[in-house]
Parts: sequence; structure tokens; C-alpha cells
Amino acid sequence: MGDYIVLVISCIFVNNILLAQYLGNCPFLGTSKKMETAVGMAMAVVFVLVMAGVITWITDRYFLKPYDLEYLKTLSFILVIASLVQFVEMFLKKSIPALYAGLGIFLPLITTNCAVMGVCLINIKEEYTFMQALVASFSYAAGFGLALVLFAGVRERILLGRVPKPLQDTSIALVTAGLLSLTFFAFKGMV
Repeated sequence: MGDYIVLVISCIFVNNILLAQYLGNCPFLGTSKKMETAVGMAMAVVFVLVMAGVITWITDRYFLKPYDLEYLKTLSFILVIASLVQFVEMFLKKSIPALYAGLGIFLPLITTNCAVMGVCLINIKEEYTFMQALVASFSYAAGFGLALVLFAGVRERILLGRVPKPLQDTSIALVTAGLLSLTFFAFKGMV
């Protein structure tokens, strides 16, 4: 049980996929202008990342390694991720059209989100067991969501303040993301 707690803390805070490993910055910057879209993207990433982490682990363990097909890892992982994103996209379009419209192009971009692929590859590289891969996938996704929601909250506050003309919009977002990233580096010595 203690190992799982360390894994959760490590994935959420110490090795945060966005703020410590710098993976998945496109949806991070693109969907963090409003809290509603940030929360929606976080939930979509949690679903896709957990399912992709589990399915790619099973694919690697039971299909690619036994038949010596590891050279197909990238292709098979992208196929799994794309299928899951398509499912999420259809679900949101039918069930929550406002969120679907708010996420816009960033929802299908989860397919090419390097954070999702990165977590799937980390699970394999670290040779996690099934439960470890499940916990790590969920924890990385929770860390992604935490960073996204924190950043959205800060960005909403920035809109209320006076920002110098050269630093408005993307510039101040990048500076803020850098400062938020530095706060997560404080956790580096924990695990």
C-alpha cells in the first residue's frame, strides 16, 4: 500500500506530466482560459489516459512482447489512443454539446497529446505491474487535471489585472506556466 501512495505522490506532484516533464502543453495552454473548459479537458484526459494506460499495458504485455512485435508499439498505442478519443468526442458531442464546442480543436488533439503517449510509454519503460500502471495512469491524469485547473484559475485572475501590452495573452500565459512549474519543482526531493 505504501508503494502505491509513493507512486501517486510521485506522479501527481514530483513528476507532474505537464509541469515537470513538459508533456501536453498544447491543450494546457489552449483550454486554460476558462475554468469550465479546463475542467472538461481534465476529465476527458483522465478518462483517455486511464483507459489508454491500461489497454496499452495489456497490448504490450500480451500481444507485442510474446510475439516479438515490439516494433509496432508506437503504431498500436496511437491506434488505442485515437479510438478512445473518438469515443470521448462522440460522447461529448451527444451528451454535453456546450463542452464539446468549448473544447473545440483541442479535444481531437488529445489523440496526439504527447502526455497520453508519454504516460503509456513510461508505464512500459518502468515495467509496472497492471495495478501500478493503472495507479500511475490515473495519477498522471490527476496531476494533469490539477495543473490545468490551477492554471485556469490563475489565468482567469490575470484577465482582471492590468497586464502590460507586450505581455498580454500568450506571453503572460507562458510566464505564468513557468512560475507554476517552478512551484512544482519544490516537490522534487520528496520521492
